[in-house]
Amino acid sequence: MSGKLYVVGTPIGNLEDFSPRAKRILSEVDFIAAEDTRVTLKLLNHFEIKKELVSYFEHNKKEKGPELIARMLRGEVCALVTDAGMPAISDPGEDLVREAHNEGIAVESVPGPTAFATALAISGMPSARFCFEGFLSADKKERKEQLEAIKNEERTIIFYEAPHKLISALSDMMAVFGNRKIAVVKELTKIHENVLKTDLWSALKYFNANAPKGEYVLIIEGAGPMEKKEYTIDEALSIAKGLMEKGLSASEAAKEAASVTGIKKGDIYRKMVESVRD
Repeated sequence: MSGKLYVVGTPIGNLEDFSPRAKRILSEVDFIAAEDTRVTLKLLNHFEIKKELVSYFEHNKKEKGPELIARMLRGEVCALVTDAGMPAISDPGEDLVREAHNEGIAVESVPGPTAFATALAISGMPSARFCFEGFLSADKKERKEQLEAIKNEERTIIFYEAPHKLISALSDMMAVFGNRKIAVVKELTKIHENVLKTDLWSALKYFNANAPKGEYVLIIEGAGPMEKKEYTIDEALSIAKGLMEKGLSASEAAKEAASVTGIKKGDIYRKMVESVRD
């Protein structure tokens, strides 16, 4: 009989956020798969939990993943944790959860703090619709490509960023997005928790004068609605003529051109007739 995989949220800073249920589950499972066993050991020691720790992170997941799955298939119960927050969110634990599902192993949540949701809640930025992009690439070319791909996103956009890459990330965002509003949230639930509500240009100026310290969540306003192109009657006529060259009748071409340009079909058709006369 297969075991089970618990996905257990851990504190993102303040240890008082560790839930009673999470403590109990970590005490009861057969073993814990941890992103960094040293970090998790400190947490376990604080709560006097003694349990087998297995290292599972980005660079050993292909080797360790099958071993952990095999243990669960033999009936053992595993708890998956990350260094802070919910596992499997911008985290290699995503792969282990997927494989557990593929093998028919039960996956159960033990919710805990999540940095991006917590940051959004205290940012004062629009939160009804948002997208989470996680960490940007450290490679400048790839980072620019990532930003270009979402520059027209109208929802609030959330990123994670490390202090040593913050200025480069803000600079590239300014270049691609323009000077948008931003909330820079750092050190959530810790002593130096702070929300800097500003714009990209001012944020760049601030961090060039004040060296970034701590882990950051960047919450950026989405793009404004894309402007709808206003077509002229001559542009509509050109589209209609192009459609006629592809075999459509004058009436069909006028109808299709109208759907593209928003100009009335009758007006396009009359212009077509006039152009033939001329």
